[in-house]
Amino acid sequence: MSEEDESQPKGQPVPPAPPPAPASQSALPRPRVVRRREWLPSLIWLIPIVAALVGITLVARIIMERGPEVVLTFKTAEGLEAGKTAVKYKDVQIGLVTHLRLARDRSHVRVLVQFNKDAEGFTAEDSRFWVVRPRLDTSGISGLGTLLSGAYIGADAGVAKETSGEFTGLETPPIVTRDDSGQQFLLRANDIGSLDVGSPVYFRRVKVGQVAAYELDGDGRGVTIRVFINAPYDKFVGMNTRFWQASGIDAQLSASGFTLRTQSLATILLGGIAFQAPDDAMGPLAKENAAFTLAQDENTAMKEPDGPSQTLLMYFNQSLRGLAPGAPVDFRGVVIGEVKSIGVEFDRAEREFRMPVLVQVYPDRLRRREGGTNGADGATESRSTQQERLRFLAEKGLRAQLRNGNLLTGQVYVALDFFPKAPPAKVDVTKSPIELPTIANSLDEIQSQVQEIATKLNKVPYEQIAGDLRTTLATLNKTLTATEQTVNRINSDVTPELAAAMKDVRKTVNTAERTLADDSPLQQDMRQTLRELTRAAGSVRILTDYLERHPESLLRGKPDDKK
Repeated sequence: MSEEDESQPKGQPVPPAPPPAPASQSALPRPRVVRRREWLPSLIWLIPIVAALVGITLVARIIMERGPEVVLTFKTAEGLEAGKTAVKYKDVQIGLVTHLRLARDRSHVRVLVQFNKDAEGFTAEDSRFWVVRPRLDTSGISGLGTLLSGAYIGADAGVAKETSGEFTGLETPPIVTRDDSGQQFLLRANDIGSLDVGSPVYFRRVKVGQVAAYELDGDGRGVTIRVFINAPYDKFVGMNTRFWQASGIDAQLSASGFTLRTQSLATILLGGIAFQAPDDAMGPLAKENAAFTLAQDENTAMKEPDGPSQTLLMYFNQSLRGLAPGAPVDFRGVVIGEVKSIGVEFDRAEREFRMPVLVQVYPDRLRRREGGTNGADGATESRSTQQERLRFLAEKGLRAQLRNGNLLTGQVYVALDFFPKAPPAKVDVTKSPIELPTIANSLDEIQSQVQEIATKLNKVPYEQIAGDLRTTLATLNKTLTATEQTVNRINSDVTPELAAAMKDVRKTVNTAERTLADDSPLQQDMRQTLRELTRAAGSVRILTDYLERHPESLLRGKPDDKK
């Protein structure tokens, strides 16, 4: 075998021999052809191979760490960006928004989210998602951190065993998440009032929870409010706990006066709910999702159960201005019911209008509850004797009367009291409702008397009296003029004579003073006369004494003195 044959790899076909060279080139040597060995790789291919291996490793790692994909629907994609907006749970990123698409009906947007491998639990069917952005609502200001970092999607992991790949995002962040400790309770109310999601719940004026959600009942007759009480305050909710609305300012201007209540400044602006047990007797602890009744105010929530009610009809023969449905019905200051309706009727027999007032009273508010009377037997006995008791009280003088409860507003209320001097009346207990007799109040009597006095005053002839008064005044004017002339004449005629008389009187007084002076002759003569009278009196006394000793001397005379 030649060298050319040896240079060919084994198993390869031998190429044909080249054609013979021309004679002119026969002297030149033939070139030696050597084929490259193709089974040895080149070192330059190591770089792409290593890069490919690294890329495959990264892709495999990404695929292995890649979690599930879900679709979130929102009304708007405000603040969301594909490839930038993160999905966070407790400020830890658990996913990323990869695509944003508009729904076919253009009613919402579809957000494709790629979760991490460790976020598989967020595909539970009851998981919740919402967009975190700066918000100002009833619960306060939230999401301020997104002003610099941008909006992100918040998540709340569900607990359901079923999973889902599509969720409807919440438009507002939930007030209570599943990792919050506490309990939820249901409140039944006629209306929502000024409450909203996030409104505070107070216990002894301390905020212990908030309103989590509310919804309209299926029959449309009320609303159901879900409140969340934070731990450890949920232990203060018992089966006997009362809830009431503490929203805004509770101001009442009624026949009882003006009352003002509020829990805090926050309730004035945002509304709120308060709860407490009567006399702190809350009873057994309430279980989660226990239902309670939400009262309108604290007084309504704390009052004792009213028991069975009784409807009474009253006819008033006077104006009902100031009386409105809801006005209290009291017995000597104790409210036992309220006015349900008022109206007007024409009595064809009496040919006059009557004003019917329908009231609802609760007799149990006046009857002491003793042991054993709260059962079915006690209630049956109370209903059976209720009509007879009312008839007996009416015979004793029980009457209904309208009274003024507030002079400022003119509101009136219905008062029940005993009037022994009232005309006798009978109560027909067979009627439904039972008609209770009424009596006019003292204010109406005063108004009637004032009206009678005004009628009498209208009959007084004021014009004639005025004419006579003018004539009398004219005569009096003439009299005063004549009196003034007389006084002037006295001043001109009598005054000089009075001055002269006063001078004479003054002279007489001076003379009397000189006469009665100590050194006047009259005084000296008077003193001498008095001394003579004194000596004469002494002589008479001596004579009297002598006659008492010698009465015979009046007949015989005075005997001569013997020497």
